[in-house]
Amino acid sequence: MSKVKVRVKFRGILQEREAVANLDENRIELQGRHYRVDQLMWDAPISGAVYGTLFNYKGSLAALGETVYEAPYHGEPKAPVLYIKPRNTVIGYGMPIPLPADARELEIGAALGVVMGRTATRVSEEQALEFVAGYTIVNDVSIPHQSFYRPAIKQKARDGFCPVGPWIVEQDEVPDPDALGVRVWINGELRQENTTANLIRSVSRLIADVTDFMTLYAGDTLLVGAPEGAPIAKAGDHVRIEIDGIGSLENTIIHEDELAGGQRL
Repeated sequence: MSKVKVRVKFRGILQEREAVANLDENRIELQGRHYRVDQLMWDAPISGAVYGTLFNYKGSLAALGETVYEAPYHGEPKAPVLYIKPRNTVIGYGMPIPLPADARELEIGAALGVVMGRTATRVSEEQALEFVAGYTIVNDVSIPHQSFYRPAIKQKARDGFCPVGPWIVEQDEVPDPDALGVRVWINGELRQENTTANLIRSVSRLIADVTDFMTLYAGDTLLVGAPEGAPIAKAGDHVRIEIDGIGSLENTIIHEDELAGGQRL
């Protein structure tokens, strides 16, 4: 039985709570009581800035082919390629993902989220994990696009485009964050499978490289990247992302005007 110590937040309650998650049964023990994960009203367990990383899976960089050697870059990235998922994108487990009126489908980006536990500036690779509070699951949702040379803000920063959760697994509960299986299920069908063993920059190397030029604060979340071949989902689809040792994150895609109580035209 796989039980891990986690930190959780619930909608309408500002305080973070400690709990024990049973990953095999998808249940949680909180203050002596046991609940199924789908019984609770989850809030996103994070509070700081969310930074995404592009091209950090070996396959995602290889998928660019010769494009990566063309202008303006003329070669593989020499530093992490980052972008921001702003606060408006962040939602919790079970909350609906809005499908914008100008989009027909969405890309599902399954990412391990590394939650920082204290301020990190120019940390070494050897010490990097000492600055980590824990790990969570992030769905880096985006509208399909081919924008490799400029930040795809319009495609990646829509409301609700960053489901996170359901919890943060404490750092010492994850012996090796670079050996975690990652799977995406859509409507119960396995649509993607990969592993963090395929990262170009390991978790500790990524933290070291990022903090070499910018500070990460306690509560910030750094996404290690999403695997190549992001699955496509549409309105009505139920999306489940599983990461070994962390749990599963589930959300359903709904037309944004239906969320507002209106009717689609």
